Amino acid sequence: MTSGNIGTWQKAAGDTIAPGDVLVEIETDKAQMDFEFQEDGVLAKILKDSGEKDVAVGNPIAVMVEEGTDIAPFESFTLDDAGGEKAPPQKESTEEAADSSEPADTGSKTAPSTLPKNAPKDESKPEPQESESSGGRLQTSLEREPSASPSAKALALERGVPIKQVKGTGPGGRITKQDIEKYKPASSAAPAASSAPTYEDIPASSMRKTIANRLQQSMNQNPHYFVAATVSVFKLLKLRQALNSSADGQYKLSVNDFMIKAAAVACKKVPAVNSSWREIDGQIIIRQHNTVDVSVAVATPIGLMTPIVRGVEGLGLSSISAQVKDLGKRAKDGKLKPEEYQGGTFTISNMGMNAAIDRFTAVINPPQAGILAVGTTKKVAVPSSTEEGNGVEWDEQVVVTGSFDHKVVDGAVGGEWIREFKKVVENPLEMLL
Repeated sequence: MTSGNIGTWQKAAGDTIAPGDVLVEIETDKAQMDFEFQEDGVLAKILKDSGEKDVAVGNPIAVMVEEGTDIAPFESFTLDDAGGEKAPPQKESTEEAADSSEPADTGSKTAPSTLPKNAPKDESKPEPQESESSGGRLQTSLEREPSASPSAKALALERGVPIKQVKGTGPGGRITKQDIEKYKPASSAAPAASSAPTYEDIPASSMRKTIANRLQQSMNQNPHYFVAATVSVFKLLKLRQALNSSADGQYKLSVNDFMIKAAAVACKKVPAVNSSWREIDGQIIIRQHNTVDVSVAVATPIGLMTPIVRGVEGLGLSSISAQVKDLGKRAKDGKLKPEEYQGGTFTISNMGMNAAIDRFTAVINPPQAGILAVGTTKKVAVPSSTEEGNGVEWDEQVVVTGSFDHKVVDGAVGGEWIREFKKVVENPLEMLL
């Protein structure tokens, strides 16, 4: 992380801060997190307002003083007084332009020309010209992009509301979910001109850029192969129903909880899948993990997150269920800590809640070597033979597809993992052993 965005300030200048109090929301390239202050003090001055974008790491954003300190002198305190603003590190070096054998064609008449060292200099100097100005103030990117909460963005996308036309009522003009719900388009709006664009350009968030880079890296650097299997979940659903009926409200197990546990069992039996490809000090190694930390894909308003249930091989189903619910809720609220979504040794992506999805394939989450895609449950007629003759029985089945990195996991090993996973799902009592 080299920069971040300033979310909503939870404290105002003059407020007393205690350890553990949430001071401000910080949006990183992965999530929106609460910044908790760890000392007693008073917020004397806010240097970076809500909505500030791409604030470089190390820049001051506020002034804190000890309790009892007079904060009046800080009313005129500025960012320059705090040492000035630090620019984020450049992503691309400009040295290539200096070493180029040909001058870059900038298309600008004011760009300096490139002359040989021994070329005579032109004695005539052009007359200075004053550039024309419209007199208007330059518009910043913050003014072009409205500040909105993740839930407001998701609702606006769902309802087709043009978020730039919504007036925010939250702190600092931030657009809230209620603003989207109350939005009403102007009924007397004039018809758009024929030359008006029929699209809207939406700036990519830092989270979306990170997702794009990681998935592109995964597809380019990890040779994927896929192994699919049809798994009967008839016994699993019966066991789930029995356990939930006897829970007295203490827990409510989902099918995904069983899938996470079954994946951990399979990873312990086929440990080559519970591995990752790494380069350390110029040496390529395959790291085989002793614990199974399952990343669970969760769709959030700002993009896909993968919070981690750690040490699944040693957890019971009720513990897995509780952790998945807690992590999923905080992922959607943007409240996850970095250590809760960074790492993991294997990933599960379950789209079974969508009845239209029979099967799908998932992209590996690097540096992991495998991910399991789980489709929806379907009732399937299965031929059966009895003493009375041939007949048909109804079975509950799910299609699962494993994506494996061929650098780490050979095809036969991936097939063995799918077989162990299928075995434990179809005999779910093994998860309780």
